[in-house]
Amino acid sequence: MRRLHIEHVTTYDYGSTVTLLPHKLLLRPREGHDIRIESAELVIVPAHELRWQRDVYDNAVALARFLEPSDRLSISSHVVLKHYQDRPLDFLVADHAVRFPFQYAAAEQADLGPYLTPIFAEDQPLLRAWLPSFWKPGQVVETYLLLEWINKAIATGFAYEQREAPGVQTPATTLTKRAGSCRDYATLFIEACRYLGLATRFVSGYLYATTSAQVPGATHAWSEVYLPGAGWKGFDSTSGQVVGNQHIAVAVSRHPESVPPVAGAFLAAKPESPMMNVAVRVAELHA
Repeated sequence: MRRLHIEHVTTYDYGSTVTLLPHKLLLRPREGHDIRIESAELVIVPAHELRWQRDVYDNAVALARFLEPSDRLSISSHVVLKHYQDRPLDFLVADHAVRFPFQYAAAEQADLGPYLTPIFAEDQPLLRAWLPSFWKPGQVVETYLLLEWINKAIATGFAYEQREAPGVQTPATTLTKRAGSCRDYATLFIEACRYLGLATRFVSGYLYATTSAQVPGATHAWSEVYLPGAGWKGFDSTSGQVVGNQHIAVAVSRHPESVPPVAGAFLAAKPESPMMNVAVRVAELHA
């Protein structure tokens, strides 16, 4: 078990007083058998009303409606949790899915449809050209090994870069540049898996690591593949590893651009380009 403290502070300085429109916040980790939250505090300035809800993916969403204009917005999240996923490889895949290719059961296909549908359909030709190095039609391979090969190929064959621009690169861009951010890597892995008929979803959250392509303690993105018998299993294409207790999931989604930590807008009397600052710290707490 690993006990972690997550601090995530986002500030916007607008230069003049603006009217803040409602903001959607995805900052609270997803609880389950592997993650249990001990305490959580969300401090927001200026004055506001806060409502919590669950979205279609069962993510915890905080909706902030502001009660006064301001020239600055500060959102500070502090979470202490226990993470019990110490053995990420300790899972069993159902017999019919141990080897690829396999078919999902009809009842599962009905629910997995959105996670099987490509987002970047126009990139299919490039994916078709890239994937034969891992699997060719008619070949039978262990499903986990196939996923591991693709995951590690992205981690070792591409140059990691931190991108401040919003959104994600298309898989074609990442394949052409041979470079991208964690969310770009996750998007490529997702589209590759969906091309092969494997249900996959995007995950945003935090990473605690003392050695990483990123700084220790950061926002992060990875993927989860649905494996019958095992459920949703995480693959981090930045490190090439299976997801364990260094990864803290906050939100999952079919689309990689739909779950930013903070999303909102403002109204101003004149055009404004706010200065944004994000500080994230993930630290292990010892007894």
